[in-house]
Amino acid sequence: MFIAFGLAMDAFAVSITSGLTIKSLKINNALRIAIFFGLFQAIMPLIGWLAGLSFRDFISGVDHWIAFGLLSIIGCKMIYESSKMELSNKRINPLNVYVLLMLSFATSIDALAVGLSLSFLNVSIALPAIIIGIVTFLLSIFGVYLGNRFGHYFERKIEIIGGLILIGIGIKILIEHLT
Repeated sequence: MFIAFGLAMDAFAVSITSGLTIKSLKINNALRIAIFFGLFQAIMPLIGWLAGLSFRDFISGVDHWIAFGLLSIIGCKMIYESSKMELSNKRINPLNVYVLLMLSFATSIDALAVGLSLSFLNVSIALPAIIIGIVTFLLSIFGVYLGNRFGHYFERKIEIIGGLILIGIGIKILIEHLT
């Protein structure tokens, strides 16, 4: 459970950011985001577990750079678009499949490393993967609603705050792996 909550924190923070950018939130929107994040968080440990020792050095050497890069690109795009908001109402759409795929992948790379670690310990992966997925799903739904509820108080600063949060998560991941 502790591992599941730890892994879900990045998805939770990104869910808050996603909720900030959605003007009129519907249950289907929150479910879509939560399903993407929950599934990726459940599948990535499985992939890591299956990869085992053969990819350990490669994955551990670049996982933090991949997460940092993806989150920073999306965060910078959100900040850039916030400066153009008066000219255009176009925002990053967290419901877009490609955006969701990138965010889901970027926030679940740590889960890949956890799965890899569990394979070294000869631990069965089924139950941990299910728990990680469910915890992430639930926290993501809560995060989307939390972000949506309080996001309207910030109006134009939503994109900047969301972009900074994503960049901050990327930096946090990078620092944790480099230290």
